[in-house]
Amino acid sequence: MSDRGYIQVYTGNGKGKTTAALGLALRAICSGKKVYMGQFVKGMAYSEMEAPSLLDGITIEQFGRDCFIKSDPTQEDIDIAWKGLQKVAKVIISQEYDLVILDELNIALHYNLFSIADVLEIIAYKPPQTELVITGRYAPEELIVVADLVTEMKEIKHYYQQGVKARKGIEN
Repeated sequence: MSDRGYIQVYTGNGKGKTTAALGLALRAICSGKKVYMGQFVKGMAYSEMEAPSLLDGITIEQFGRDCFIKSDPTQEDIDIAWKGLQKVAKVIISQEYDLVILDELNIALHYNLFSIADVLEIIAYKPPQTELVITGRYAPEELIVVADLVTEMKEIKHYYQQGVKARKGIEN
């Protein structure tokens, strides 16, 4: 990574946003960088949760319950997400990590677990050398405006439509 850290947003309805962020994390770790990933709305046992025990230089924390929000969020969802947002704010300001990934942050915004104003305030305190990646469908326009790179994943075809469930090590 150069001296400057950019803000990247991976959004859209297609598969691959978290996977792309994890690929970037692997690249950063292999370059001797430190990586922090905060996963919003997720509390399930995804395979990437094993990464810290296998790779030096990565920390992953989840800020969600063990089920995905499918309707209106509960107060518990809001409380967990808010605590997560406060934690990642401290992580970003700490300058301890070269790459910070805020996985599914856009989904947390979509469900109004916290406000875009809260997120933009945290982004404003991002140290110049820290790379910041934000993932999730429904990236708000305000986030797209402040980002340096925005990639939209577009679903063309997905085997999920044929009844294939999430597979361990591939989607989970």
